[in-house]
Amino acid sequence: MHTDSPAAQREILSVSQLNKKVRQLLETHLPLLWVEGEISNLTRHTSGHWYFTLKDSKAQISCAMFRNRNSQVRFAPQHGQQVLVRARAGLYEPRGNYQLIVEHMEEAGHGALQRAFEALKAKLAAEGLFDAGSKRQLPGLPRHIAVITSPSGAAIRDILSVLGRRFAATEVSVIPVPVQGPEAPPAIINALALAHRHGAIDAIIVGRGGGSLEDLWAFNDESVARAIAASRIPVVSAVGHEIDFTIADFVADVRAPTPSAAAELLSPDADDWLQTLQGYEVLLTQALQRRLAARRQKLEYLRARLRHPGERLQRQAQHLDHLEMRLTRSVRMRLQQQAARLQQLSLRQQHLHPEVAIRQYLQRLQGLQRRLHGAMQTVLQRQRQRLSASSQLLQSVSPLNVLARGYAIVTDHSGRAVRDAASVRAGDSVSARLSKGRLLCEIKSTQA
Repeated sequence: MHTDSPAAQREILSVSQLNKKVRQLLETHLPLLWVEGEISNLTRHTSGHWYFTLKDSKAQISCAMFRNRNSQVRFAPQHGQQVLVRARAGLYEPRGNYQLIVEHMEEAGHGALQRAFEALKAKLAAEGLFDAGSKRQLPGLPRHIAVITSPSGAAIRDILSVLGRRFAATEVSVIPVPVQGPEAPPAIINALALAHRHGAIDAIIVGRGGGSLEDLWAFNDESVARAIAASRIPVVSAVGHEIDFTIADFVADVRAPTPSAAAELLSPDADDWLQTLQGYEVLLTQALQRRLAARRQKLEYLRARLRHPGERLQRQAQHLDHLEMRLTRSVRMRLQQQAARLQQLSLRQQHLHPEVAIRQYLQRLQGLQRRLHGAMQTVLQRQRQRLSASSQLLQSVSPLNVLARGYAIVTDHSGRAVRDAASVRAGDSVSARLSKGRLLCEIKSTQA
């Protein structure tokens, strides 16, 4: 038998040596790989290690995932489940089986979506769409809110319930859209455009209830994110539960952890408004009291200057006090009646259209204000007329009016009034005060 080379030049390997070299070649020349496939023949060994086959429609490969790695998997793998693994290619030497040593496993769809989510988030952040300086401030008292969500989900029920409980006067327009699936993004974008065309929308809520990453994916769509960022109307994102985050949350003006929280952010508390109105009642009463006190003080000042008729002025002051008390009681009763009426209207707003009720209440309140203002003007005008009449009466009995009819007051050199001709003698100087000016006279003679 002829051989090409002597036996001494041959490298003869044992099976174990060959398998070892193959394993070393695989581990050295192939880096960590991402492989996607379907799980089959899953075995959870008592040692804690997992053994399974990863396959697709054309091939399969054995896999092993040791206990220190599979303890970090956040889901329970099942037979037939599609997964994405990060693994090293290797060889099980005792059997010569080619296999993958898995270091990380995630659900296939979830992993791809998560990577797409992070990539879009980084892209939009770099463009400045998440900047706090570009966020619009929510209105303090929105009169009209648009809600873009599914008309049949729990989210719209929660939103309407909170708005009705906290401030039923707020008008709400529900723009129904699908919130998952390929038809959801264009529907949400069209709904945003419709809200802008309305012309009277003060704020927009965009959201839905909780779900998986796939369920919420419509709110991670780039076109939806850009439409929200371009909105001229403040947008509140309310997608999923508190632990769920979507791209819509980052581009919206405010992110609410739940749909109910979004409704609370936009709706004022009716009880707070009632307290505010009661505060206005106190301020109005105090203002009226101050104004009446000022009028009374002025009247007291004028009365102090007048010597006649004091008794009449006292009666007028007493009458003014009486009117003040009546007016104060009347105003307080009116305000209490209106506050009670407002409470009744708040309770009825759950069954009646709130805008009509509030418009009627405002009209009644304006009428009461006009009547109150007219009553105040009438009372003050009467008091002015009475004061003017008193002043004219006092002026009619003034000594100056007597002088104006041609009489004079004569005084001697010491300033005492001369009442008797016998109190002066010929040659004395006297002064005669007229209505206008004085006359300095010398006595020529006297007659008794």
